[in-house]
Amino acid sequence: MPRLRGTHGGVRLCLAAVAGLALVMGASTGASAYERAAYPTQSAGNRGTDVLALQHLVAAGGQPTGADGVFGSTTVQAVKRFQQAHGLTADGIVGPATWAALAQTVKEGSSGPAVRALQSALNAKTGAGLAVDGVFGPAVRSAVQRFQTQAGLAADGVVGPQTWKNLLWHYEKLDFAAGNLCDQNPDGNTSANWGTAAAVAQLEVAAKAFAGTGQGKVPVGDLSWELGGDIPGHASHEQGLDADLWPVRTDNAQCTAGRITYRSATYDRAATRRLVQEIRKAAPGHVKVVYFNDPQLIAEGLTVSYPLHDNHLHVRYCEAVHDNPDPDADYTC
Repeated sequence: MPRLRGTHGGVRLCLAAVAGLALVMGASTGASAYERAAYPTQSAGNRGTDVLALQHLVAAGGQPTGADGVFGSTTVQAVKRFQQAHGLTADGIVGPATWAALAQTVKEGSSGPAVRALQSALNAKTGAGLAVDGVFGPAVRSAVQRFQTQAGLAADGVVGPQTWKNLLWHYEKLDFAAGNLCDQNPDGNTSANWGTAAAVAQLEVAAKAFAGTGQGKVPVGDLSWELGGDIPGHASHEQGLDADLWPVRTDNAQCTAGRITYRSATYDRAATRRLVQEIRKAAPGHVKVVYFNDPQLIAEGLTVSYPLHDNHLHVRYCEAVHDNPDPDADYTC
């Protein structure tokens, strides 16, 4: 993506670094310690840890639904029933008001689906390694306290609205160990492999499907930092919803050989087309745009032209509602 916006981006980067240092030092104890923290709106077509959490929480609220991490029709109906029961707009979209109603306070001694939601989220977002058994024991309390300390919240081990909000908002790291993705770092941002739970899950599912074709792994450039914010080499990638991918080579060596453009002799248009199709299939209604300058894929309506995007695909995911502070990008579906 284009470079950062003049000195303003540099100023914001410095401010972000100062804020990050304050969190590490435990200086921030505000009601919502992560500056960007907000409940992540989820709706039909999403998948991932946040969807799994809301499925468990909907069940805890008296509306059982399958806990598979996929926001399908059964989950839509369960969410609508929950919303109706709580006097909310029954639109099937889990936004701030629905999340607030779902987020039951749990603590040591609690049990049930709400605790499973917590355990799953802690495992995916902090590597807690907890058994997802629905029992809030000492190990869960310790994991919660570690997260609260990291987030600058009061480390009391009680999971109330602010801990839920900060935990659900926290990004996840891509899973390269599964063998479907490889890590590329053209701008030197080696730790920029974090994204929203939905974006990460949607990309991982697409990569798994593509890897199943035998045409190699999917090379991933930058996503975002663990807590979002300005990232060198990009004017976007701040919201955990942008991912850069390399086009596929005819020798399937896109993870080990040189980077190519759509004009290169080793460019595999058919395989790259398949990759874009899998990306869209894995996130129905949640792909805002795919930037890539191959004129044939543009003509087919699969990608959109954008300057400096001859040698990579920029996938922008989106949500039904997104509180977007960045004037350079729209993340609302």
